[in-house]
Amino acid sequence: MGEDYSHSLDENLRWSHRPPDNGTMPPMRLRPFRVDPCLSLWLSFALACIPMVPSPLQAEATTTIQEVLSDPTLFHLRQITLHGTVRNVQPLDPYEIPAGSTCYGGYLFTLEDDTASLPVAVPGLCGIPLVKDPDVEDGARVAIEATIQAPSHGGYALSFKGGKIAMDQEGIVQAIATRITPLAD
Repeated sequence: MGEDYSHSLDENLRWSHRPPDNGTMPPMRLRPFRVDPCLSLWLSFALACIPMVPSPLQAEATTTIQEVLSDPTLFHLRQITLHGTVRNVQPLDPYEIPAGSTCYGGYLFTLEDDTASLPVAVPGLCGIPLVKDPDVEDGARVAIEATIQAPSHGGYALSFKGGKIAMDQEGIVQAIATRITPLAD
């Protein structure tokens, strides 16, 4: 009535990959492509997020310092762009982070725009001892991309008083610079 299917899986694999005796390749069997539902959901989410990623071709909205100071909680841990003039540049002594590494080359400055001023910290390079001058000079006009740290959220800030201080004790709103770009005058 039919064929004998009693051979083992190993024999079946060898048999299915052996070319026919006449020297021609057997026709290929196409199988439908199946995507794991979790992978499909993840890909859908990732593709939906693409429009949210800022593009260098899009104009970046500049936030004023007064907007940040008026409602620091709204900006807490958000990456924003600020424009202004650098004032009071102060290199930091090496400082230690909670993980135990020592960081070098960090500095602080105040950024002023037409509305207010805001302390800015530029973290040092951790684990590699180096002597480095700050990347900005007093009076320079710059655009900075920074993450805002608002008080009442715990954590520490780099301080003009030297080293780290608890943010909640001082009531400090601080920008942590991730990129600094000079502006043409």
